[in-house]
Amino acid sequence: MPTTMQNYALTWTDTAGKSRASSVAYDKGSANSRKTELEADGNTNVTMVPIRPGELPQP
Repeated sequence: MPTTMQNYALTWTDTAGKSRASSVAYDKGSANSRKTELEADGNTNVTMVPIRPGELPQP
């Protein structure tokens, strides 16, 4: 049975109101940690987006 790893990217709105997206892929634990950091810095609409290898979301 093959093991499937799920990667995540993050999208958010920064404190100036501009839409942003991560430029790296995270595993689930790292994505949760980064989401917490972004929210603590005052960013809003922070969302974890499941992605496939080589894929990144648009802001």
